[in-house]
Amino acid sequence: MKGQKIIVVGAVFLAIAAVVFSLAAGEKAGQARSSGYDSLIRLFKEWREFQKPKVVNGVPDYSAAAMKQQQKGLTTFEQRLAAIDCRTWPVPQQVDYHLVRAEMNGLEFDHRLLRPWSRDPCFYAVVTDSEPDVPAREGPEMFGVLELWKMKFPVPGKDIPEFQTKLQAIPRVLEQAKKNLTEDAKDLWFLGIRVKKRESAILGNLAKRLAELHSNLVADAERARTAVDEFCGWLEKKQSVMRASSGIGIENFNWYMKNVHLVPYPWEEQLAIIEREMERSMASLKLEEHRNRNLPELKPPATEEELRTRYNEAVNTFMDFLRTGEIFTVPDYMRLDLFKGRLVPSAGRDFFTQIEYCDSLPMKCHSIHWLEKQRMAHEPQASPIRAVPLLYNIWDSRSEGLATAWEEMMMNAGLFDKRPRARELIYVLVAMRCARAMGDLKMHSGEFTLDDAVKYAVEHTPNGWLRPDGDTVWTDMRIYLHQPGYGTSYVVGKAHIDKLLMGRSRQTGEKFSLKKFMDEFFASGLIPVSLIRWEMTGLEDEIKKLW
Repeated sequence: MKGQKIIVVGAVFLAIAAVVFSLAAGEKAGQARSSGYDSLIRLFKEWREFQKPKVVNGVPDYSAAAMKQQQKGLTTFEQRLAAIDCRTWPVPQQVDYHLVRAEMNGLEFDHRLLRPWSRDPCFYAVVTDSEPDVPAREGPEMFGVLELWKMKFPVPGKDIPEFQTKLQAIPRVLEQAKKNLTEDAKDLWFLGIRVKKRESAILGNLAKRLAELHSNLVADAERARTAVDEFCGWLEKKQSVMRASSGIGIENFNWYMKNVHLVPYPWEEQLAIIEREMERSMASLKLEEHRNRNLPELKPPATEEELRTRYNEAVNTFMDFLRTGEIFTVPDYMRLDLFKGRLVPSAGRDFFTQIEYCDSLPMKCHSIHWLEKQRMAHEPQASPIRAVPLLYNIWDSRSEGLATAWEEMMMNAGLFDKRPRARELIYVLVAMRCARAMGDLKMHSGEFTLDDAVKYAVEHTPNGWLRPDGDTVWTDMRIYLHQPGYGTSYVVGKAHIDKLLMGRSRQTGEKFSLKKFMDEFFASGLIPVSLIRWEMTGLEDEIKKLW
């Protein structure tokens, strides 16, 4: 009896303690949840610093120990974000919350599945010489890459120390990579070999340039190139005995689309969209060819001067159409560069060169990318969170989806009315992107190897313009294999923008204005279309599906 009393009293004490603890925890959580939008901004700034690896002697630390520590720290950030209740905030602020959530999910997915630091040699990019036309480099890439395209030559004196530090760090970066890369992923390693051969050529050209401008840095460039070549040989030896697939599987693909890229279309729906767009584009192409059957065929330029004339004329035509056609508000700073290239011999022409040489105007439409980058640099963004490129290519369906959609949108708006045969090229472009997207989907489902994906894209691109031995198809498949969903983002993002335009036009009825629609669309920034749709229309169906 006495023992029972002790048990009862003990139980009551524990219950009271639990209530007190719960109230205290609830009060603490309530304080966190009552904190406003400013707390999200502070958390975002801390998160962006946390997400970066530690850099020791110019070498970012992606060792197993460092990654284990980062994964542990990620949990704290996720808990802090979950403690912020955004449900009563204005929609634009809620959108920012979901952007931060998506980025944290991206790092979580990296640790749980992608692990680029231990399974993807492409991750250890050490030098690049070209600017991407999208907000950031496509696909996962280590921190602190030497980006030559950002530099001026001769290198200003104040910039030489940082430049030399990065050059000298390349051999050490690759030595660490050898220790970190422990997982079998056959196709990713094969693609890593191609990347390193490209980097070796870049460093070789850099050494020649430095010999003329900065002779004291030539040895650093040559040592960097030697390290890249040795690393390439190491990859070739390791890759030769690998067997494991590099795809992530449909279930993981769906989780990634939903929780990181905030795309409401799972693998199966993306497949249906791409198959339908392939059918539509090919059927439309044949109808255009029939309509234009009595018109002269499009022919490539005979000289570089002719190419320059065509290119520059297309730039002026495109920009004039935007300014006078009430498409969107075009600020004075917006412009596209005039011709800076060279005439490529017929034997070396890959897909996009073939398009450009038939008619320069379609690819100027896709150059909406560059106008968007100018907008991001010149105009205040909706928030600090949207003022910088989203991590993990979360912007892909918005950025690539718009650039793809823009070609057909401008055609339907009248840009090609005086160039009927150029309309054929628009459908060729859509078909090619569908062919690439199929490789993305089926490499990750396990139905295609890398070779299968390349073969499919080549065979299903019209006119035989996608060369199996060209850089285009191999570069594209590399991006899609180590960045799931990037290949589908062109077509699926385009379909999503079509849905948004339709929905907004229904809401506004006869008052619909393309210019107003596009101005509102651009004002939202380079964020997933699902969030833009929520912000512009107030419709919550997609965000409920995604959260």
